[in-house]
Amino acid sequence: MNIGRLYILYIVACLGALFASIYPQRVSAQEFVLVIDAGHGGHDPGAVGKISKEKDINLKVAMKVGKLIEEHCKDVKVVYTRKRDVFVTLNRRAQIANDAKADLFISIHTNAVAKNKTVKGTSTWTLGLAKSDDNLEVAKRENSVILYEDDYQTHYEGFNPNSAESYIIFEFMQDQYMSQSVRLASLVQSQFKQTGKRIDRGVHQAGFLVLKASAMPSILVELGFISTPEEERYLNTENGVNTLAKSIYQAFLTYKNEQKVTLSNNTKPSTKPAKQPDTASKPAKQEKVEANNPSETVFKLQIFSTSKPIDKNDKRLKGLKNVSYYQEGGLYKYTCGESTNYDEVVRTKQKLAQQFKGSFIVAFKNGKKTDVKAAIEQFNKKKKKR
Repeated sequence: MNIGRLYILYIVACLGALFASIYPQRVSAQEFVLVIDAGHGGHDPGAVGKISKEKDINLKVAMKVGKLIEEHCKDVKVVYTRKRDVFVTLNRRAQIANDAKADLFISIHTNAVAKNKTVKGTSTWTLGLAKSDDNLEVAKRENSVILYEDDYQTHYEGFNPNSAESYIIFEFMQDQYMSQSVRLASLVQSQFKQTGKRIDRGVHQAGFLVLKASAMPSILVELGFISTPEEERYLNTENGVNTLAKSIYQAFLTYKNEQKVTLSNNTKPSTKPAKQPDTASKPAKQEKVEANNPSETVFKLQIFSTSKPIDKNDKRLKGLKNVSYYQEGGLYKYTCGESTNYDEVVRTKQKLAQQFKGSFIVAFKNGKKTDVKAAIEQFNKKKKKR
């Protein structure tokens, strides 16, 4: 081999290394990220049937959906909240999706009703206020997983999954991804009916914590009723798992194509809504509350959350003045009654209890949200020393 050929091979090798280093970065930047969440797991079995547990059905279908997408959609990155029988908190599931900057979040579950009822069919859910007692019961059952967590009242800011009053907060949450979520939910239900030949129980809204904390289009799928023997048997067959997974996969393909997400695009399309034009009226102020001592904790009463900033005269504020908000998880969270004196904020909460039944106290330190339980303990210690 002469020197000229060696030189050419060297140049080719260098160019190959250069393109190899650039091309994966371009592909990565253009990936559509899908998070698949198999509900329940570990010491949380979910609903329990005569021959199986919900957690196992959810995982089988979730893994099958992911496998189909990984095999046929090379431009999609699939992230799983769990791949085995382990317990994952609701907050952690949402965090996985948010950290992955996911374009879509699909949570897979299996339904159940009281033993004296026989119900069949699939349903798909988006975030919102439950419009019926049945819808509320579904949300209560799925959210009750937080009872398996230590100190859940602190982690979920006083939310009680078994109290109807706790769900009032969802009345004020107009999910910014609602149209996309509802579209995907409708596609899933259509595929369940056409491909899976399942009974269509429709698309519904309810207050699911795992969807509330996910900053992207999100749905929660109920595969069928484990409490109905005929459906439980179907859910535990290979044909049942494959058919349900294929239905979700086909719905995902249609949704993704509608969103026009392809590797030929130079930039990854945003799932965020278009910026809203300015209005003549002024929104409530976004403020950082400064204590006299920067290290001192400031307490506030959080009254509700919205997906977009609202006008200071919005009827949802019910005439309340001196309202501010902070942003977290893609939401605008409105507060009032801020004070370094925790007891004062407690009195504000009591005073506004009837107007804002879902309100709760949050704490900030150096302008950043902090653990409210620890902040209260610290306040009480200082109070005793006075």
